[in-house]
Amino acid sequence: MTITLLGIPAAQELFDLMQVIATTFKVSALALFISALVGIPVGAIVALVQFRGRRLVRAILYTGMGLPPVIVGLAVYISFSRSGPLGELNWLFRPWSMIVAQIIIAFPLVAGLTMTAVESVDPQLRMHVRSLGASRLQEGILLIREAQGGVIAAILAGFGGIISEVGAAMLVGGNIEGQTRVLSTAIVLETRQGSFGVALALGGILLALAFGVNALFLMLQKPGRSLKR
Repeated sequence: MTITLLGIPAAQELFDLMQVIATTFKVSALALFISALVGIPVGAIVALVQFRGRRLVRAILYTGMGLPPVIVGLAVYISFSRSGPLGELNWLFRPWSMIVAQIIIAFPLVAGLTMTAVESVDPQLRMHVRSLGASRLQEGILLIREAQGGVIAAILAGFGGIISEVGAAMLVGGNIEGQTRVLSTAIVLETRQGSFGVALALGGILLALAFGVNALFLMLQKPGRSLKR
């Protein structure tokens, strides 16, 4: 990817750039959607339900929140390699392997922060909901709505953890042009080639994309209304 005279990209460079942006958004959006779809209920269950092994689950979630992405990439690489247990899927160096790695990175963030947000809801509210005859499912839904600010923060933390991730994306995706190259790996490639201007431009695009997604989530957030009022 190069920049021509006056900083105007040629048609091919512009197409390549749009392809990188599209791949970045597709991989991260799908990974975040799956992480939120599973992570929010898991976080709420761990926060609300007493069960054997609950402390272990909490410890695993907290550990996963600080898990180095390169370790995740290594584990996914080994799993999807030809000699790995999932090698028959032929997902290595394809977008699906990157999605799996990003799910593993984002899930503990979403689940762990959702758990913390739900636990921070006033315990008296839980008693009030139960006194009204709400089922466990209804109680969970109402408390998640009450803790929506924390849940939104959990989703944004998951997004932030994967949109700029490099190590796992490089390992399992291979940074293949037109297939698995995303903005973060493209920045690394351009920096290694000494194209610092291009790398900075790509960094600006990545920041703009992250800002746009964060702004969208914040716009969708509605002011919480306590059930006690």
